[in-house]
Amino acid sequence: MTPVTAPFFEPSGPRASHKTFRSGIPKMVWTVLLLATLYSCGVSKSLKDLPELGNYQNEIPQRRQLSDSSFTIGHNFLSKNRQGLWELYVDGDPLEIGLKTGSLTQELFQFQERAFINKINELVPSEGKQKLLKKFLAWYNRKMYRNIDTRFKAEIYGLSRYASKNYDHIATPYLRVLYFHGAHDIGHALQDLALVGCSSFATWGNKTADGKLLIGRNFDFYAGDDFAKNKIIAFIAPEKGHNFMSVTWGGFIGVLSGMNDQGLTVTINAGKSSIPLVAKTPISIVAREILQYAGTIDEAIAIAKKREVFVSESIFVGSAKDKKAAIIEVSPEKFGVYEVDNNGQLICANHFQSAAYAQDKANTKHILESHSQYRYERMEELLGQGPKMTPESAVEILRDREGLGDKAIGYGNEKALNQLIAHHGIVFQPEDLRVWVSSNPYQMGEFVAYDLQKVFAQKGSVDGIPKLATAEKNIPKSAFLETAAYEAYGSYKSLNKEVSKAIASKTHLERSLLVDFEQSNPEFWEVHYLIGQYYLQRGYDTLALSAFRKAAEKEVTTVPDREKVAKLIHKLERRL
Repeated sequence: MTPVTAPFFEPSGPRASHKTFRSGIPKMVWTVLLLATLYSCGVSKSLKDLPELGNYQNEIPQRRQLSDSSFTIGHNFLSKNRQGLWELYVDGDPLEIGLKTGSLTQELFQFQERAFINKINELVPSEGKQKLLKKFLAWYNRKMYRNIDTRFKAEIYGLSRYASKNYDHIATPYLRVLYFHGAHDIGHALQDLALVGCSSFATWGNKTADGKLLIGRNFDFYAGDDFAKNKIIAFIAPEKGHNFMSVTWGGFIGVLSGMNDQGLTVTINAGKSSIPLVAKTPISIVAREILQYAGTIDEAIAIAKKREVFVSESIFVGSAKDKKAAIIEVSPEKFGVYEVDNNGQLICANHFQSAAYAQDKANTKHILESHSQYRYERMEELLGQGPKMTPESAVEILRDREGLGDKAIGYGNEKALNQLIAHHGIVFQPEDLRVWVSSNPYQMGEFVAYDLQKVFAQKGSVDGIPKLATAEKNIPKSAFLETAAYEAYGSYKSLNKEVSKAIASKTHLERSLLVDFEQSNPEFWEVHYLIGQYYLQRGYDTLALSAFRKAAEKEVTTVPDREKVAKLIHKLERRL
């Protein structure tokens, strides 16, 4: 199989949407893939490209294993904390950082690659279609190597030395890992069926308890339970540029959420994209470059401007030096910056807000039809309530499961800030160089506190590994995890898979299972919609109509979804 199916690995924030997992790959995408393989010129050079490594340290010491969850290379280390987060510290030149990261995290890296490829095998079981996708990926990524700085390619090359040998038939390790960094962008570009939303906000001045900048963000990414198991909090001290931290996983050097020692923070939120014909700079690499080399918002803007991206994305930047936040909005055609004056509050969902996109039809349609504006308004509502913002209250907003006006909208609804699928939640206090990172599950586990000044002031040693977290500042896990409602949500997830599978395979389900499914998450419109689909398929029109009517009474996620439910109700009412 091949990770060329990365199109369906859609983070943005981003899990791959439930619609994609149920329906497989759209026919339109297969058409694009087929046409692409007919025009394969320019691929050969990209397949042979390797980064220049002559100026870098190409040998590192052997890894030492201190326990089943602690490893060192000199004063560099990887260790698992009590909350289940892996803490990584590495330094050196680009190749050295890649080699050390690969060596220290090799088991996590190979687990992540296996989880990713297993998910793709599930989506695309056909060997013939896998071969087609493999050809497509080589063609689609033919210009990516020209658009990634040689320093990052050297780091990726070092990392790739520790990739699994089991997938060399797909592509060379270096190419596999290089393409892996464009997975979010490719999925965003080719799928773009239902963006799952990342939500971010910043407050400062008279909006926060201490007057300092405070930023909260959910990274709503889902590529299967296995993929979310091993989160890495990486602390990187590069030879050139700023020291920084980011939340990542094995085999990935890009940045999704991070802060550097200048108090500059970067997070990314996907916007509405059209389908581009070629991959250029992955957005996570743009974010990495900003984090490593920028100290102010203006420096971040300058870096983003010089890079050619191939999807639409909001880069949310907070700055201790500027004492505020701004949103850099990039796409293949437009570039905009959105800031607020005399407000002390900035909110970002999955639509653009700058003047550059004011007349953009795709963005306008996305605001009207998706769940992005709804989440924006919910953040606005919550930020307007209660006392001034603290790290603890920021975490409460990230964990919020309700709709506007505290309406119960069902667990897992994409209109909620907390969709119970997040890869991680994170809170930054840039002026104090403090950050809080969630532990499993989702953003509901304990938020672990780190002080970047302390982390980079102390290094590991060959004799042991230092404690990186500032434990007394940790924010406790959510009380929701101890409730019957959370236990029911676990049942809902497993029953959802069972019902969806029965619909896809047209197999029989016991009535009692459908009752349990409805009771597991009764306020979520999709539960009733799936039950209606099952009954419709079995020819039970009266039961199907009742289920669809229940779905319509709930908070349906998007305008297209509402229209779909309404059409089914109308069709059945006429039939009956």
